[in-house]
Amino acid sequence: MLYTLSKSHYNIDDLESILSHITEQDAVILWQDGMLLAVRSSQLFANIKNIFILDSDVTARGLTLSSELKRVSLPELIAITEKFYPQIAL
Repeated sequence: MLYTLSKSHYNIDDLESILSHITEQDAVILWQDGMLLAVRSSQLFANIKNIFILDSDVTARGLTLSSELKRVSLPELIAITEKFYPQIAL
């Protein structure tokens, strides 16, 4: 399954609950304002194997993030959506 997070604020209890169900066969993409979660709450994603962040969103905001988060391009994002499905957009 693919989880895409596009907002910078979520109810922390709800988000922790959702993320607790993610397995090695799942992936998470932080994009749009969702990539700000990597700055504010990086510990939430520490145990997720397949976590990606859209490179153009990081660049647009002028941020430097942990190397633990794999930055991907739009073509790579498309490949990820083909590999991990269905998708849940949060």
